[in-house]
Amino acid sequence: MKTSKTIATVSAVTLIATAGLLFAGPLNPPAGPVTSTMKTLSEVEPRIAINATNTQGDADSLFKITQPGSYYLTGNVAGVAGKHGIEVVASGVTIDLNGFDLLGVTGSQDGIRANVTGLTSISVINGSVRFWGSRGVNLGDLGAAGSRVEGVVTARNGGIGITIGGGGIVTRCTAYFNGARGIQTGNGCTITDCSATNNTGTGISTLTTCTVNNCSSYSNISHGIDVGNGSTVVDCAVGENDLDGIQCAAGCVIRGNTCKQNGSGGNGAGIHATLTDNLIEGNNCTLADTGIDVDSLGNIIIKNTCSGNTIDWTLAANNVFGPIIDRRTPASAAVSGFAAASTLGTTDPNANFTY
Repeated sequence: MKTSKTIATVSAVTLIATAGLLFAGPLNPPAGPVTSTMKTLSEVEPRIAINATNTQGDADSLFKITQPGSYYLTGNVAGVAGKHGIEVVASGVTIDLNGFDLLGVTGSQDGIRANVTGLTSISVINGSVRFWGSRGVNLGDLGAAGSRVEGVVTARNGGIGITIGGGGIVTRCTAYFNGARGIQTGNGCTITDCSATNNTGTGISTLTTCTVNNCSSYSNISHGIDVGNGSTVVDCAVGENDLDGIQCAAGCVIRGNTCKQNGSGGNGAGIHATLTDNLIEGNNCTLADTGIDVDSLGNIIIKNTCSGNTIDWTLAANNVFGPIIDRRTPASAAVSGFAAASTLGTTDPNANFTY
């Protein structure tokens, strides 16, 4: 028995020694000087911190970005009267607010401003810009093209919450209680999944050939959404705006929107088309002064529903529309079971309904 225990002990020691040889690495290191295998700070965080050293400000800015690159905040920023928060004078810049807050003060200027004409490809993402004396995120005054604003909250700024130049994108942003429009874009822009609430102006405003998709615009002191020629407004919700819920110019597609109780400031429609060649399809407009108001000829109005408006339909002459079926008093019996006859009053697939 003792012999067996001795053999087992020797075997265990041999195994441990062998393991040490397997994992200890080479006994003879390679020739040459010893070098570090650790990553540099720029390799770990391949971006530029926004601070007084890297992005030194000037007479009208706390921080100034003068070279292309990727920049990020490392903490909240407190505004100063008479200055912009972050001024950009180079194209090809991304500013990651990194979840932090740019907080302005009375007399401050824009929170973030593109301050040279002709800039392109500026992105602002992921944070909040509040209480600046003028605009929140201002990439539009001097026409910065191809910009992107994503995941940004702009609130209680003195001017427009977010503004961008042509060909840009605003997505997953919130603009509320700003002193002018909530979100404003140039030509050819896309606005998706955004909210504009209680702004002192139109909630969402675009120039020509823009798309507004899956947005909400509520209780603004003007229109909910106002788009220029050739634009599309799809699957949005607009409610309790002082003027029209959605106003469009010419050649627009207004489809699948929910418009409730607009015109709360005294006069407004759920949808208001001011010019020609618009397609107004599949919208529900309720509790406004006018449900759908079309001022000009040559529009097509199909598959819409209106209810509870002072006047449900106001359509100028020489428009094309599906039959308007009055079903305010359908006198239908209750249904309990597996089948029932239609109470639509029409089989026309393009009919509009008053209900």
